[in-house]
Amino acid sequence: MSLRKRQRVGSSGHLSSLDGALAEERSSPSPFRCPAFDPGGFNDPSFSDVLLHLQFDPDLDPHPDAYLTCLDLHVQSAALRRSDYFAALLSDRWQRPSASSGDAIPLRVTLKIPRDDDRHRQGPFDAHVAVIRLLHTLDFSGAVASVTDALEMMPVALEFLFEDCVRACVRFLEAMPWTEEEEERVLTLIPFLGEEESRELVARVSPMVAASGDWKSMSEEMLHGLIDVAIRRHPNVATVKAFVAKILKDFPYRESVQRVLDQAFLLSLETVKDYLGKYASPDVRVAEDSDEREAIQRLNLHAVMSNLKHLHWLVERIIEVRVADTAVREWSEQEALAADLMKTFRDDTWKNIAPGLPLLVTRCSYRLADAVASGATLAPRQVRMKIVRNWLPVLNVLRDTFSPLPSGYRTLYPDLEETFLKIISTLPLSDAQELLQQCLSFSTRNLDDCPHLTSAFKTWFRRANRPPHDYRTN
Repeated sequence: MSLRKRQRVGSSGHLSSLDGALAEERSSPSPFRCPAFDPGGFNDPSFSDVLLHLQFDPDLDPHPDAYLTCLDLHVQSAALRRSDYFAALLSDRWQRPSASSGDAIPLRVTLKIPRDDDRHRQGPFDAHVAVIRLLHTLDFSGAVASVTDALEMMPVALEFLFEDCVRACVRFLEAMPWTEEEEERVLTLIPFLGEEESRELVARVSPMVAASGDWKSMSEEMLHGLIDVAIRRHPNVATVKAFVAKILKDFPYRESVQRVLDQAFLLSLETVKDYLGKYASPDVRVAEDSDEREAIQRLNLHAVMSNLKHLHWLVERIIEVRVADTAVREWSEQEALAADLMKTFRDDTWKNIAPGLPLLVTRCSYRLADAVASGATLAPRQVRMKIVRNWLPVLNVLRDTFSPLPSGYRTLYPDLEETFLKIISTLPLSDAQELLQQCLSFSTRNLDDCPHLTSAFKTWFRRANRPPHDYRTN
């Protein structure tokens, strides 16, 4: 139907006026079964003073027999006048002709309907019949019994300017859940509703525009909340984390996911730094009461472990959605954090309190360094250099701590070694020279088990022994 917002002018070339629609108009037999009548009311010929003829509009229907698709209804003008459209159509200037006997001849009104208006119902005129019946019964609660009912009646009610029916459909839609297809149909109807009556529907399907004008901020707030619940507050952590991970992966706006994950990563990183700094601080370590010192150390290190688990989960999500630029840059800048970790690992106290600490640290370093080495994140030279310079010493301390390597570390450490060597190969010779000298501990397993280190030194010497050449000239 052709609808216009707020004014809702029903006659838009689809619904006829009375011109040429009186009783003398040629009548076509209706091929459709007439709806059941209500005694004394809708479709009861004994009480009817209007014959309503429904047919598809031949001007809008390319089928040559479109005019044969029709239906006659016996209706009462008093009921029709509850619609502003029919009230105008049946105004006093239209006088019904009378038969010679003095009996009034029912007024004939033709409504021409676009075929696609009723495509969602089994019968071609069901929505119109339902609304016209409501003009007589006003039984909105009985007639609007499903979302489909409301969605099919509302366009007709809007065209008829039947405000009570429109309000009943809107109230029903406000209270009911929708399928995705139903939501799309609601969105097509909202523009034809007034601002006040559509307020609840709009609030449900569209976010409020923030003061900054960024309409995506509500989605980002939701993502922030989901991450916070998943990593900090939900008891069934594993399942919830998996569900939130899927939401982040499938979210269509990558820049929003990046902003949310960056903020969560920075918050967790700062929390880890804060607690580890407290654990490694001289004030705690020189406490006179050894029991008090141990209790403080235990609390701080447990907090470090908890937040490192959060951080590692965030790193995995950042890598998965390929938005690791900020995380890689921030991790490369953590000289103080690396120093506190090395200080912590040189003291055996952590082994009884947080034995999984080295594994979490190494996993974070490996995932972020691997993003750089694999090209998933194109990091600038300074970032590439710093991520090796600051985190290679931590790896070396851990290698010295564990001999032999526990089973959980036997593949992770060599993988991180090889990743660091790949990054070193991307640096200028002078930077690579400095960092390669710190990699000699990679050879302590045995000479036959470090081909990655051998290859790295061969590459460096090959480049260093190449005669200088001005590559800007032929």
